[in-house]
Amino acid sequence: MPSSHLCVVIVGGLHADARRAAVARLLADVPGSVALHHDLATAAAGTVVRTIRDATGIVSAGEAPLVNDCACCALREDLVPELRRLADAGLTRLAVVELWDSVEPKAMAEVVAAGGLRLTSVITAVDPALLLPYLANGDDLAEVGLAAAATDRRTVADTFARQLEYAPVLAVAASEQADDEDRALLAQLHPTARRVPIDALDVTDGEASETNWFAPTRPPAEGWTPPGWEAAPVDTKNAAPPRGGGSPGAATSGADGIDGADMAAGAGGPGAAAAAGAGPRSEGVGSAMDGAGPRSAGPGSAVGGAEVRSERPGPAVGGAGLRSVGSGSAVGGAGSRSEGLDPAVGGAEPSSGGSGSVVGGAGPCSDGIGSAVGGAELRSERTGSALVDATFAGFDVEAAAAAQHPACALLPAEADEAGVGTLVWHRRRPFHPERLYAALEDLTCAAARSRGRFWLADRPDTLLHWDAAGGALCVESAGPWLASLPDAAWDMVPPVRRAAAALDWHPEHGDCCQHLVFTSPGLNREGLELLLESCLLTDAEYAAGPAAWKRLPPAFDSLLEI
Repeated sequence: MPSSHLCVVIVGGLHADARRAAVARLLADVPGSVALHHDLATAAAGTVVRTIRDATGIVSAGEAPLVNDCACCALREDLVPELRRLADAGLTRLAVVELWDSVEPKAMAEVVAAGGLRLTSVITAVDPALLLPYLANGDDLAEVGLAAAATDRRTVADTFARQLEYAPVLAVAASEQADDEDRALLAQLHPTARRVPIDALDVTDGEASETNWFAPTRPPAEGWTPPGWEAAPVDTKNAAPPRGGGSPGAATSGADGIDGADMAAGAGGPGAAAAAGAGPRSEGVGSAMDGAGPRSAGPGSAVGGAEVRSERPGPAVGGAGLRSVGSGSAVGGAGSRSEGLDPAVGGAEPSSGGSGSVVGGAGPCSDGIGSAVGGAELRSERTGSALVDATFAGFDVEAAAAAQHPACALLPAEADEAGVGTLVWHRRRPFHPERLYAALEDLTCAAARSRGRFWLADRPDTLLHWDAAGGALCVESAGPWLASLPDAAWDMVPPVRRAAAALDWHPEHGDCCQHLVFTSPGLNREGLELLLESCLLTDAEYAAGPAAWKRLPPAFDSLLEI
């Protein structure tokens, strides 16, 4: 029975030069590594071009035919067989899967893991100077030639936001154009990410097309082998898929899809909707609400209807040493982390004052190499590259999916640095549907990025997901609040969902709440808070109770397509 020691790392991101530089750095620093890339730009010709290269250049090239006229479907069908072929040959230590520009890492990570391969990390490459321009870009991917399928309705902004927020490791390019504001924005958008320097020359489009990639600036330590190389080999022929599909909800679509067709096909499909309005704003993002409206984002991204079951959450779950930190909490094991580097690994480690429930983490570091989650990182003396250390740090597909699910998402913390602010807004009173709907344009344009979960009075049992970037807002149902479930259903609630609910449980409303996070340069906190507060039920409306709430005008029916 063939077996393999092959490790797989996924490297993606719309910042193509940074991504290529990160891949080149890994090929140069890790002996026996190759990069596998599927170029979806050739899909118009009916095929996807596959290349495999090492540090010296192209090793092989081939074509994969489109599947149902879908380029990303071809990628899905071709990727795992190619990785298994590399694994069975036994000559490759590390396969670097370089995703094409707009391919999102979540679904590809799940495909690789389901194929029985050892996925050791997911990395998004970032140029800090390009953060705000990409987050403010509400153009459809199709308009800029980056659509993954004919039905791809995603925008540049929402695609980039998901690429950035899913990866536990950010490979940061050196950029003379980046300033303190850019670096503060990156830190606040994904405060728990492990940020490592690419530490390589910038790779231009011209250099990327050449076959002679630059050599390592320093060799790996003598006798070094990638962590996990010594471990028992993985059977790539008979491996079972990972348990549970990696999500606290039953179904995942939209943002969790592999390509534009899976992510955004079928505008008007159930459970996905966008707040329509005027075009995106490239200026004034994060300024006081000035009436500029969001653009329609088509169907947006669907984040699974939560299939929720198991014990009622109490004040603590499983003796995990839970504690409340600001408006959020930590779940599962190790104690709190400080603002410094090298926080505890393997449990919850939110930044001080963090918001959102931290559940498990997205893969602990193995063998003590490199620092854990959060903060910029110094070089490792062991391998000569912090990027290489992060590549073999380990990756948990289920924990990564849970960290993105709106019911237990790992959300940014309150922050204010270098002109960039993050507002965490948490309330225990539902929104009035008409007043919130009327405020959607201003709320969407109030920040470069906003996300979270919210509670509508006329839908008191439904957890709703808020996801906004580039002047476009996606609103969708993420299934029921746990408080709305009958006792008989609780024995099937995933532990990660129970833990998140336990940390935020209210004696009257359970886990029902408003938990929204807004991050932007020049954030107008006071104006934003006043607008949000004005959308809540008044004291009289609240006192009328849930039966009266349900009779309020259903302003969101058109968005949620009920």
